[in-house]
Amino acid sequence: DVQLVESGGGSVQAGGSLRLSCAASGYTYSSYCLGWFRQAPGKEREGVAAIDSDGSTSYADSVKGRFSISRNAAEKMLYLQMNDLNPDDTAVYYCAATRSGWTAAVPLGRYEYTYWGQGTQVTVS
Repeated sequence: DVQLVESGGGSVQAGGSLRLSCAASGYTYSSYCLGWFRQAPGKEREGVAAIDSDGSTSYADSVKGRFSISRNAAEKMLYLQMNDLNPDDTAVYYCAATRSGWTAAVPLGRYEYTYWGQGTQVTVS
């Protein structure tokens, strides 16, 4: 089975930065597309950023220019650098995995992802 464990969440003031990490195990790391999602209270879970095994990326419009997704194959890690945070970024952030090799845009739809972490809270005030 695929295991994903997020870390790095916390509380930060508006304009601040956080870096989320996701440790992956239980599968061939390079075979999967990885993504970050978030869910605020009372809202649907939404895609934030995703990165395929070839390095292709997708970002939600709301985070373009502020967030950056990256992966380290050797360490089996996924990262989300979040800068210029605002209160609208407050949510539980989830790491997710799906098959790699997307020929079109790297997906940000939650239904394309099969494996999920437990989430980490990010609060911006």
